Amino acid sequence: MAWAVLVLSGVLETVWAAALSASAGLSRPKPGALFGTALVLSMGGLAYAMRTIPVGTGYAVWVGIGALGTAAYGMAALGDPVTAGRVVCLVLIVAGVVGLKFLH
Repeated sequence: MAWAVLVLSGVLETVWAAALSASAGLSRPKPGALFGTALVLSMGGLAYAMRTIPVGTGYAVWVGIGALGTAAYGMAALGDPVTAGRVVCLVLIVAGVVGLKFLH
């Protein structure tokens, strides 16, 4: 259960990062509210998961999922550049997250 909550919390990190960007410095209320809600849920899920998952593993997986999701969202929806180097780095993040899961 902790791993499922951790993954969901990592996805919510992507949501709050995208909402923060869309909020234009928290000056737009709807994206700002989404940011706040996703942030609280993401942190709460991380806290719950770290009751049973070691802090280093849990935090690294959470950040990795959030970073990967945010970068993918930026490339797919916001026109961020898609380069071979960026894709390779994202694949390395995925490899690290998967490795931490299996070595836990």
